Amino acid sequence: MTEAQIYQWMADGVLTLHVAVVMFVVLGLVLILAGGVRGWRWVRNRWFRFGHLAAILVVVLQAWLGVICPLTTLEMWLRERAGAGGYSGSFIEHWLQALLYYQAPAWVFVLLYTLFTGVVGLAWWRFPPRR
Repeated sequence: MTEAQIYQWMADGVLTLHVAVVMFVVLGLVLILAGGVRGWRWVRNRWFRFGHLAAILVVVLQAWLGVICPLTTLEMWLRERAGAGGYSGSFIEHWLQALLYYQAPAWVFVLLYTLFTGVVGLAWWRFPPRR
């Protein structure tokens, strides 16, 4: 295995982690709301809820400050080290990027992240974690 291939695999791993974080934030809120309505006790677990809140707060803070996600920065650095230009490459890279990286003005993302964080706050209030 060449050094470029190792960096490519590492970049794909970072992208996979990035997708997992996004899924945790988005699906986590869906599960919190559904579980709150249905009475699922586990959605009130403090560790789960604090982790979820922290994740979306990091995202919205980055959006407000205009900071690029460190996972994106790391992935791009690894791809440069692999000699890859842009986002062409492996199967994993192609499909996971289609989920994460879409085109819109920056203000759209700031607004969406802020609204999403507001819904997380409402869920926190309506279905608070257990003490």
